[in-house]
Amino acid sequence: MNTKWFKLDTAGLIFPAIKRNNWINVYRISVTLTEDVDPEILMTAVGNLKKRFPSFYVALRHGFFWNYLEEARVDVEVKEDYAYPLTHMSSKEVKRCALRVFYHQKRIAVEFFHSITDGEGASIYVRSLTAEYVRLKYGEEIEYTAYVLNPSERPKNYELEDSFFKHTNGYANKRNEKVAYRLHGTPLKEDGFLTLTTGVVDSDILRKKAKEYDCTVTAFLTALMIRAIIPIQEEEVPKKRRRPVVVSIAINLRKLFPSRTLRNFVLAENVGIDPKKGEYTLEELTKSVTSQMALKISRQNMASAIASNVLPQQNLLVSLAPLPLKNLVMDMVYASHGEKHACINISNLGKVEIPESVEKHVERMEFIIGVQRTYPNNCSIATVGNTTCINMIRSIKESELERRFFTSLVELGIPVSIETNRR
Repeated sequence: MNTKWFKLDTAGLIFPAIKRNNWINVYRISVTLTEDVDPEILMTAVGNLKKRFPSFYVALRHGFFWNYLEEARVDVEVKEDYAYPLTHMSSKEVKRCALRVFYHQKRIAVEFFHSITDGEGASIYVRSLTAEYVRLKYGEEIEYTAYVLNPSERPKNYELEDSFFKHTNGYANKRNEKVAYRLHGTPLKEDGFLTLTTGVVDSDILRKKAKEYDCTVTAFLTALMIRAIIPIQEEEVPKKRRRPVVVSIAINLRKLFPSRTLRNFVLAENVGIDPKKGEYTLEELTKSVTSQMALKISRQNMASAIASNVLPQQNLLVSLAPLPLKNLVMDMVYASHGEKHACINISNLGKVEIPESVEKHVERMEFIIGVQRTYPNNCSIATVGNTTCINMIRSIKESELERRFFTSLVELGIPVSIETNRR
């Protein structure tokens, strides 16, 4: 039997090049069920999905010219969640298997090395895993959809494609963005520990409030995040030296282009304000964020953003360069441009649809992205049913950003239930 292998997709190429001994781009999606998880049934469900998701059960390999993904030679282990979300995935571990599955009481959690897939692809895997678990444990008849896949079916070719190459316009964007304000603080003493604060809100109330400001939930939360960061900078930086306050928003390109790939098909766009220009009301912030998103997140503009990533791969000199040189160049480019133009990321999975036969066994879903290489804070959001979980993670001691952000939600009439892994 031949071992399967996969080229890294256009977005996935960067992550092996920029990883560090103490940092790698890994994120988590979890579901909380109505009853405790049976680990034996979960292990069976994980095994049943292997043939349906071949590009997920993989390990990172290094070739002479490119990194690539190869079918893992070991089974995905199902372990009890023993520590805290997003413990460091070492280079040795990602070379064994770049996917890991945990359980704890009622929670099933899956962590992904970002070269495998993006949040949308990962959510399809987790939804499919949950459905298979529910089928095995409760005997439910599952209604399979485009987002909950039947494990007995063969993978489709379009699920394995690099959609970036199909939807580039060949005209790269010219970026001329200012360096943004950088959040910072006192590094946590615990090696590798990340403080997670989860705000649980009623999604109907949240949507209604966003509608009052004539914007989407993502735009509304982005505006609130900008408003929370502005006074933090004001307290420590003189007005003349203040920098733009910018949020990087993850864009699921499947909403703009006809793609059903399970691999990475996401890019980020930055939106923000320059506080030197004056003060902003929340209404002004939501209008500014909405207009910037409308301008930047268009099919034409995103096709040019895709071209910025695709065109270098098509350069003959780049293609023929040995992998160490490629990694060095990508790392240098990322260090000089990758995280300098925003303060924080916001990644919103939106409302995650689950068949009724499965949803009745699910209490909520959480999406947790780690801190970036130089960002000490990040934010990610997921909604199932009428429950929205807003996860804010940090690698620093100071909790000022979370306090300001969640307090602003409460002040606007949106009740928030706060949970944290910090004792």
